[in-house]
Amino acid sequence: QVQLVESGGGLVQAGGSLRLSCAASGRTFSSAVVGWFRQAPGKEREFVAGVGWSGRITYYADSVKGRFTISKDVAKNTGYLQMNSLKPEDTAVYYCAAAPKYKSVSSDYREYDYWGQGTQVTVSS
Repeated sequence: QVQLVESGGGLVQAGGSLRLSCAASGRTFSSAVVGWFRQAPGKEREFVAGVGWSGRITYYADSVKGRFTISKDVAKNTGYLQMNSLKPEDTAVYYCAAAPKYKSVSSDYREYDYWGQGTQVTVSS
């Protein structure tokens, strides 16, 4: 069993930056694929970024490519999503998710077994 807790959300002006954290307990991130998803009001949950269990393979949605960076610190058992050049359309609740290491990094939320409670990110124009 894995418990995930996100933090780092907040209100920021367009063009600003935030770093989201995802603290894991119950199983180490060294053996997990980690993904970040987001959901805006009235919209479906969408994939943002993912990192493979080794940390070497990353995958980004086109909408955030070049602006967001996903990483994980195995020693701290924490995943991160560094978000730069934020836009109002990035406003959403952001969720961290984890999947077993035998899975590939996926944009399909159904591939992830464990989820955090979410953290709100609001970008003002």
